[in-house]
Amino acid sequence: MSNPGDYPPSHKDQRPREELSQAPLVEHLIELRSRLIKAVAVVLVMFLALYAFANDIYGFVAEPLIALLPAGSQMIATEVASPFLAPFKLTLVVAVFLAIPFVLHQAWAFVAPGLYDNEKALAIPILVSSVALFYAGAAFAYYVVFPLLFEFFTQTGPENVAVMTDINQYLNFVLKLFFAFGVAFEIPIATFLLILSGATTVQSLSQKRPYIILGCFVIGMLLTPPDIISQSLLAIPMYLLYEVGLLFGRLVRRRQLRAEAEAEESGE
Repeated sequence: MSNPGDYPPSHKDQRPREELSQAPLVEHLIELRSRLIKAVAVVLVMFLALYAFANDIYGFVAEPLIALLPAGSQMIATEVASPFLAPFKLTLVVAVFLAIPFVLHQAWAFVAPGLYDNEKALAIPILVSSVALFYAGAAFAYYVVFPLLFEFFTQTGPENVAVMTDINQYLNFVLKLFFAFGVAFEIPIATFLLILSGATTVQSLSQKRPYIILGCFVIGMLLTPPDIISQSLLAIPMYLLYEVGLLFGRLVRRRQLRAEAEAEESGE
């Protein structure tokens, strides 16, 4: 049996994947269990640390609506357990939200030994960018979308109707928007990967702009409440982020073509 140092230089990048394929399946399952336990433990620790502030966290998330409620109006709980369950659910979601970097790090530590060196160099920036963009999408929803959306809702209702939103309904509404905007802000990464993998080209995606615009509004219609304002507030950023993905894909593609041309010249 040859030693690891006996690999020729041309196979250096393949060693991690070959070594991983030779490892017993049980070892992989044990490591996967260990990674999952660590991720769950971190989420649980964060939840326990945050639960003492559960009502404050809910108050922070509800502030965009509370600040716009008419005088004398307030949020209500229509179910007996809602005052407990709504903050509890939100705190658990926040714990998962904050633990995402650690959870992804555990996932990365599990799959990294099976990647080539060039794949590792590309995966790390994509992973970091994906997390940052998801957080940016949630922040955009809270600081930009919520004030505009709730101002429209609270000011367009009939004068003889008191606005008193149920805390569970409100929580489900905002969590849906947080998720929708977080996922929508991943569009540059998805576009970039499609171009980088060769599944499509910048020229092809550029020619399909009318369909992309239509698709953004369809997705906005499916992921947001049935009103044109929230749909537009999701669809327009989605299209702009799509253009950002095209821009980065174009730059990387040019660099690849330049590298291939230099390789051909050096080969000659």
